[in-house]
Amino acid sequence: MPIKDVFLPLVGQPRGPALAAIEKCVSVAADLGARITALALEEELFVRPKVLLPDDPDAAEAKGAAGAGDMQRLLDAFTGAASRANIRAQSRSGKVPADQIAPILAEHARFSDLTLVPVKPHDSRTEHIIETFLFESGRPLLLCPEEHVEVLRPEFENVMIAWDHSARAARAVGDAMPILQAAASVRVVTVADDKTDEIVQSGTSLVEHLREHGVYASFETTKGGGSSIGKVLGSWANSNAIDAIVMGAYHHSRLNEIVWGGVTKTVIGQPPCWVMISH
Repeated sequence: MPIKDVFLPLVGQPRGPALAAIEKCVSVAADLGARITALALEEELFVRPKVLLPDDPDAAEAKGAAGAGDMQRLLDAFTGAASRANIRAQSRSGKVPADQIAPILAEHARFSDLTLVPVKPHDSRTEHIIETFLFESGRPLLLCPEEHVEVLRPEFENVMIAWDHSARAARAVGDAMPILQAAASVRVVTVADDKTDEIVQSGTSLVEHLREHGVYASFETTKGGGSSIGKVLGSWANSNAIDAIVMGAYHHSRLNEIVWGGVTKTVIGQPPCWVMISH
């Protein structure tokens, strides 16, 4: 199924990298030929009313701060990016209790083919939102690492499938099929110190399946060498000029425990490039 409707949650402070990530996410949606919907949410706070006289300089300052709120700046960045990309776009905003931000965003994500998520490195709030999306939206995510935003390309020419033989990895491959079909190069990679017959057969079977969908992929393994599997994948992606990684999230089978490790936590905490992830 083609990706025609994407969702962009807007949360947090409008710092430079965050605004650049919005621009890149809109560019990806434009490259996919999709409509993009943004939802900006901020925490609803109770502020004790303060009486200000008309001539009080604090009144003007308060008015200016209210007019230049973080949420509005994020929305303005989105509107500008969508206009420059000449893409069909719509946006909404709201203030909700802090503990409702992630569930509300996940609920809205259910009505899109793909959710684009700007990711601040090692940010607990962002990680919580991503995990809520994974378990409650039923849709794939495309993570945009803010720390690498300047070098990210909106076109995914070189794609890596992080393959661990799991049902969730298979789900991720299915979700990413439009991106895989458009890529110039697709490489299936399994991290394993021992290249067993089971691992080789699994990778070969995936390559054969992809070929039926017009995707001509290669399969290979790379050694973990005692390092975090997530870090191994990130290093491999960087060394091979990978634009995007496709992977499943949070596995629990015996094979996954042996081969995969805690890769999801590592990757969502600090994505090395674009990462399309499904659960």
